[in-house]
Amino acid sequence: MTTTTTTTAFDLKAYLDDRRRQADEALARALPAVNGQDGDPGRLKEGMSYAVLQGGKRMRPMITIAACEAAGGSVAAALPASCALEMIHAYSLVHDDLPAMDNDLERRGRPTVHVAFGHAQAILIGDALLTRAFEVLGQGAAGIPGDRIAAAMTRLAHHAGIHGMVGGQALDIEHGQDIHALDLLERVHALKTGALYAAGGAMGALCGGGTEAQVRDLEAWGLKFGIAFQHADDILDDDQQALRAQALARVDQLVGECDALAAQFGARAEPLRALSKWVADRAHAAAAGVKAD
Repeated sequence: MTTTTTTTAFDLKAYLDDRRRQADEALARALPAVNGQDGDPGRLKEGMSYAVLQGGKRMRPMITIAACEAAGGSVAAALPASCALEMIHAYSLVHDDLPAMDNDLERRGRPTVHVAFGHAQAILIGDALLTRAFEVLGQGAAGIPGDRIAAAMTRLAHHAGIHGMVGGQALDIEHGQDIHALDLLERVHALKTGALYAAGGAMGALCGGGTEAQVRDLEAWGLKFGIAFQHADDILDDDQQALRAQALARVDQLVGECDALAAQFGARAEPLRALSKWVADRAHAAAAGVKAD
């Protein structure tokens, strides 16, 4: 008698829908209550919720959760780090949208924070999200040793600061949308975008109980994914047109490197592999003129 084995493809949409729901619920709990007993000075709490809970792909929390699961941990173990990372991302958008930076008036179909709350309050709302992120991460999840929480905080501070996202924003302001050298473009992408994904990979691995080597590998996975993600975004947005062909080729190379790093985790890394395939498909679809996100 012949036995037939059926292999079911990983359902990335179902995975992301479930993990996003859990991340959104955790974010709502982690943000300070607008109607709390201590009030809401200057509508800062309202502004924090406005900045964080107005949608988005939640890709940075998704990477943190997927890395935690790859290292053998649970979704619950990854949620404080996921919330902290999304708050850092949200604060950066609040500040980037300001007139002194990109001067954006709308984000995701709604007025940006400085339009809705005022310029001075937007600065303070960003500051409040930044500091709240470390408070939430420091509280951690049940059962995670303090030294791992401390290591996660150090990784996040490094990748969010001058050696990561903030430094990348400074480079982006300096060089703008007309970069003609791929190595410079990838330096900007690595710092401005890749750094927070690297933080997500490292923090996920730390919260999931990964070894030191696994933490480094998932940190590297996040960095490579983040660079590929930004190349795909550039193609979608028609940015950095001079390097379009080179960027598309680099997406394929970076995704291959991501998959090589994920191989050691076996079936637990299926979400990571699906995410890297998604970013490659997204880039190639955009290059072919398909702008669906």
